[in-house]
Amino acid sequence: IPLDDKATFDLLQKAQTVGVFQLESSGMRDLLRKVLPDTFEDIIAINALFRPGPIQSGMIDDFVKRKHGRQKVTYMHPLLEPILKNTYGVILYQDQVMQVANRLAGFSLAQADILRRAMGKKKPEEMETQKSAFHEGCAKNRIPSKKAEEIFDLMAKFAGYGFVRSHSAAYAMLSYQTAYLKAHHPVAFLEA
Repeated sequence: IPLDDKATFDLLQKAQTVGVFQLESSGMRDLLRKVLPDTFEDIIAINALFRPGPIQSGMIDDFVKRKHGRQKVTYMHPLLEPILKNTYGVILYQDQVMQVANRLAGFSLAQADILRRAMGKKKPEEMETQKSAFHEGCAKNRIPSKKAEEIFDLMAKFAGYGFVRSHSAAYAMLSYQTAYLKAHHPVAFLEA
């Protein structure tokens, strides 16, 4: 199945997704109408966006406005651009939290995974330990303390609800495949 099929994206953009894996709820259909997905990467993002963290934090609005050029894509620090470019400057995946810790604070990927897990479990003592280590690492990279604090808080707000990108991609593949079948074989799809 080609991942750039026009009929499939037309169906997704019109939110005609009843019966489509992960994309059939009314909230998800509203999100499809806002995002107007035109790439497979958009479907990966949509699966990750429709979670409590992104919904409560206003991330969805930022993502949509930035995708459609109604809001400037900004990064809290220049080192974040290569990590967050594909998601318009929005932290969307747990992998990105780990990359931020690695790039800004010099965490090894194993340390970054410990940080990600601590954020997900929201254990106050562990969070304080991780926050201190993040600040120390950022200081070594000449990132101002206030900026490090803002970035850490943003990651912590998100990390408890975020998806690992590969998980979202697997969901997106099933979403896309079922949308493709519905777009090209609607009678057989609905009958099945």
